[in-house]
Amino acid sequence: MMAINLAHQKSWFNIWLECDSMIVVDIFNGKTNPPWQLLNKWNHCKRLLSSFTWKVSHVYREDNTCADKLANYGLSITSSTCWNNAPTFIWNDVFRNRSNLPNFRFVY
Repeated sequence: MMAINLAHQKSWFNIWLECDSMIVVDIFNGKTNPPWQLLNKWNHCKRLLSSFTWKVSHVYREDNTCADKLANYGLSITSSTCWNNAPTFIWNDVFRNRSNLPNFRFVY
């Protein structure tokens, strides 16, 4: 929802959201409802989306390590952060992504 607000502020009206949470994808696609605590923010988000051309899709976290690292970073901070360029802690992942190099996740 914050991404939609930011996109609206920057007049980015053509967006493609990728998310590693199927629940969030289902909420955006209208297949399920958000938690009631987020309902007011969600209704505002839906109003903004009505002026967008948008798409949302599920992506496994292994396929989007940049987003996974940014999400984990977001959990560790107490204020909003916005970058005009990729932050240094994801440079290696951005390079791998742009070079179409594979990413593997091993679970022991």
